[in-house]
Amino acid sequence: MTAAALLPPPDASFDGGDLDCGNGLLLLIRRHIDPLPRGGVLQILSTEISVEEDLPAWCRLTGNEFLAMAREGRQRRYLVCKGGLAERDAQRPRLDPVPARTASRSIAPVPPVPALAVMGMGSWPRPRWMAEAVHAHVEGRLGEPEFHATADDAVRLAVQAQASAGADVVTDGEQRRDSYASFVATRLENCQLIPLTDLLPLVDHPEEFEAELRALDIPAGEVRHPAVFGRLERRRPLAAHEVDFARSLTDRPVKVALPGPYLLARTMWMECLSDQAYADREELAADIVTVLRAELAECLEAGAALVQFDEPVLSEVVFSGPKAKRSFMCGALSETLSPEHELGFARDLLNAVLDGFAQDRTALHVCRGNWSPDESVALSGGYAPLLGMLSQVRVGAYLLEAATPRAGGMSVLQGLPDTARIGVGVVNQKLGRTETEMEIAARIGRAIGLFGRDRLLLHPDCGFATFADSPICCGSGAAEKIAAIRTAADRFLP
Repeated sequence: MTAAALLPPPDASFDGGDLDCGNGLLLLIRRHIDPLPRGGVLQILSTEISVEEDLPAWCRLTGNEFLAMAREGRQRRYLVCKGGLAERDAQRPRLDPVPARTASRSIAPVPPVPALAVMGMGSWPRPRWMAEAVHAHVEGRLGEPEFHATADDAVRLAVQAQASAGADVVTDGEQRRDSYASFVATRLENCQLIPLTDLLPLVDHPEEFEAELRALDIPAGEVRHPAVFGRLERRRPLAAHEVDFARSLTDRPVKVALPGPYLLARTMWMECLSDQAYADREELAADIVTVLRAELAECLEAGAALVQFDEPVLSEVVFSGPKAKRSFMCGALSETLSPEHELGFARDLLNAVLDGFAQDRTALHVCRGNWSPDESVALSGGYAPLLGMLSQVRVGAYLLEAATPRAGGMSVLQGLPDTARIGVGVVNQKLGRTETEMEIAARIGRAIGLFGRDRLLLHPDCGFATFADSPICCGSGAAEKIAAIRTAADRFLP
């Protein structure tokens, strides 16, 4: 190999056989390079000639250093450095084995969620040091014990901030997650996070896809997408450990949010990737249902007062026409059939997950996009096209946008089952100012007139920090908005 004597020996190696970059090789590269420290060297063996041109291009795109290539008959040997060789001497903590949830089962009674309960939707702005720890953990530079010790401190701050602001129901702020949904790739077997840029060789029209990536609010190389390369297995909890720790910090009801089954099916199904393990999206979705049912059971056993399923992509189904630009609000990149088919598919998946569980401790959240504070880039439309499908989901509460004008009026929500609680957004997390007590109280009063006081729950339209690196507002702003809801809600308490 050219200048081999000057290059360090590889830290990891694998044989990619005849796979090309558009048919699984990049996924294998990610599996082997992500655990390496910055400056780590990966050796790739390949007999596919196109890799000779595609691999250096991938390195340029992802910021990794292409070191060398040598031919040995049909086989080629490539050396790629994670980051650059100049970083090779940088130290990183040891990557320890990933523990399962070990906390003992809670025996404390689960506190009820009161009428007019004030709560956040799920995510809370992460301190800068926590966002950095998330990156280091995903990239394999921060071991599991060190990561969770850091995250525990961030969760303590998030729970304290919510409680101090007057929230009746708290979350752990999703501090351990890179985003509200894609984090599952770090918790499931045969699934991993890859940068969106790695998908370029896999799409039918890479030029158009690349143009869309350039239009993202967040650099595409920093947005990671869950990729499935085998049958999904849940060997440890997705979020039950979050419930365990949050409950240890407070006597208030704890809510935990999980990505819904339709969202995960849309996110994880990618032809040329997922079809190596699954015949079609429906087969993948069946395993997703199995995973989420096990997770729901464990979260309830851990003492979650509410387990919320997030399904924002439902809005894309009904509000994005065939010529509309693809929405990246949830990374749902796969193709879809008619809105009627997709809504029915989503309904059936949700009901399959919920079947047999305590309905009063489950919730469904729908929004129209929360990746940017710019209202003009999010989807817009009232709930009427979704109402039939939502009404058929056997869930205990609907937690819905209502403060933003993009959501239309609240009155249409009277068509939801009267056996379910209704949560309405009474502040807009995208709005740069905190709404006045009078504004919020007016929304609460309208909602009480429509749904009754006992059914009503109060919250922001969506989370305060969907992505770790791109919070919608700062921590003080989030606390101010929760406190404003508290003050307005107190007007209506006995």
